[in-house]
Amino acid sequence: MHFIPSKLHCFTSMEKPFSPLIIFFIIFISDFPHLYSPYRLHPSITASTLVHRTHTAVSDFHVINRRTLFQCPDPNPFLQINVSKSSTLLSNEEFVAVIVSGVLVPMATDWIAMISPSHSNIGSCLGSKSFYVQTGDLSDLPLLCHYPVKAKYVSSDPTYLSCEQKDCRKYNKNGKCEIRTCSASVIFHVINIRTDIEFVFFAGGFHTPCVLKTTLPFKFSNPNAPLYGHLSSIDSSATSMRLTWISGDKKPQQVIYGNGKSQISQVTTFSQDDMCGSTFIPSPAQDFGWHDPGYVHTAIITGLQPSTIFNYKYGSDAVGWSDEIEFRTPPAGGSDELKFLVFGDMGKAPLDAAIEHYIQPGSLSVVKAMVEEMRNGSVDSIFHIGDISYATGFLVEWEYFLHLITPLASKVSYMTAIGNHERDYAGSGSRYVTPDSGGECGVPYETYFPMPTAAKDKPWYAIEQGSVHFTVISTEHDWTQNSEQYKWMTKDMESVDRSKTPWLIFAGHRPMYSSYNGLITVDSTFRNVVEPVLLANKVDQVLFGHVHNYERTCSIFKSECWAMPRKDENGTDTYDNGNYKAPVHAIVGMAGYSLEKFPSFAAGWSMKRISEYGYVRAHATRDNLMLQFVNSTRTVMDSFRITKSKIL
Repeated sequence: MHFIPSKLHCFTSMEKPFSPLIIFFIIFISDFPHLYSPYRLHPSITASTLVHRTHTAVSDFHVINRRTLFQCPDPNPFLQINVSKSSTLLSNEEFVAVIVSGVLVPMATDWIAMISPSHSNIGSCLGSKSFYVQTGDLSDLPLLCHYPVKAKYVSSDPTYLSCEQKDCRKYNKNGKCEIRTCSASVIFHVINIRTDIEFVFFAGGFHTPCVLKTTLPFKFSNPNAPLYGHLSSIDSSATSMRLTWISGDKKPQQVIYGNGKSQISQVTTFSQDDMCGSTFIPSPAQDFGWHDPGYVHTAIITGLQPSTIFNYKYGSDAVGWSDEIEFRTPPAGGSDELKFLVFGDMGKAPLDAAIEHYIQPGSLSVVKAMVEEMRNGSVDSIFHIGDISYATGFLVEWEYFLHLITPLASKVSYMTAIGNHERDYAGSGSRYVTPDSGGECGVPYETYFPMPTAAKDKPWYAIEQGSVHFTVISTEHDWTQNSEQYKWMTKDMESVDRSKTPWLIFAGHRPMYSSYNGLITVDSTFRNVVEPVLLANKVDQVLFGHVHNYERTCSIFKSECWAMPRKDENGTDTYDNGNYKAPVHAIVGMAGYSLEKFPSFAAGWSMKRISEYGYVRAHATRDNLMLQFVNSTRTVMDSFRITKSKIL
């Protein structure tokens, strides 16, 4: 049996020393704490520091590294953990059934972790106490030293606690069962992250974890496979596209497209040394959240035509090839029409209902809705404006995010803006001194999502598609007057040829306006510095994320409505920019992260407020810009349009 003296679990005396390291690091987030985990926190965690209350999404699993280890004998000779596979090789994606058996007393606190890599050492992190100071963690040592990719309670199998799956282990002389054990099966969604995996059976929950059994290591059959290809635009001509993908192989590969054309990939990667931290306090990205990213391949697909469908595949004969994929180029800048989707703060969520480091619960339904929308060919491009994966220093989560968006980003141009959870870290040069990126400091983001920027760590750019000029900035870098970015955005917007692209859209992550009254929602200094530039250049539409809901304003400047929308013949709010007064702002941070509710009172400038998951669908012609907030069931919840023709 495995038992819990005084609720304390530990290593079984009958097991060999456990190889994997188990760590956890609590991330700081400037967006405020959300308890999306259903598990109740221990009071010592809830009240540990002010930092946890104001910056950190706290759950029991998040603080699993804050556990003192106790020795705990477990004399159960029947206990086993196995995977229902005939081979120890894993494919690029599969749902794996992990079976625990021989359990004498099933407990609600029994759980299984998926660990990668499997060659870690269970030794306590006695020398690493200072590493955890930035989490507000002053727990007693020793602490666990590596963080599980994901975990599930065994009771997620509804037959476990009632012991419906029984085996008799010993019969008495009368043929009656004297020792009966229980078993259960738990499903894990596994994708190819190149490093091998072990599944580990724990008792004691997340408060007093104790290793009971481990599986053998499972390796991926092709750790060099080319995966997660995604497209982006490199300029406004729409005659070339950038394809980016991941592989475990550093040798150049190819993209083959059209009628046998091909391009060779450029290969890059990043290391722990590229992550941010300090001499004495390594960040999660440098230490317990690190995962080898493999190699990132990029290739420029040239000789294309705008608004045209092409096929491509990528890889090599040595590592294998992707499936053949159909993609659509966006319309060239200056053409008459553009249909695009825009959102922020999406992240990812597990397909197996596992517990992970950071979960954005709305992301799965929103991605599903956008995939369905793309099936009719009505989407030319996608803009994801900040808080991309929420990996925040736990690098393996980038790969789960890339896997999630592949049905979208492999088929149309997927353009991004940087957010606080990609860039911010103390001492790194970010505008806001928070640890929100977990030490990533924009390096994984810029490697996975190369945009048409001037240089590394200058993630601002402009691009034209159809009748729209997009000015995309970084709210996380210096935007003050006389800064490089301020001068760039001013020059860019001043140079827009409105006869070519009549619509000017300004996009970034942190908003200038929001009715949500949480801390650090709106930086009034940012608004005071940048808003006059928007007005001077007659920006039509401003798009921001960061706040996790949807909100639309009047034509606003300095917190006052300079013009109000009027209803057209269909009852749609219509802004007359033929008689321009000020920009319309929309907050579109409702694509995945836990939603934030609005207060009962809102200022008069707020035209619409919706706290639901979804995305914005936009359609720009030369005279009209229509935007619709579409929820995750593809129901239109808000529509408005901006017109260049005066409303009669």
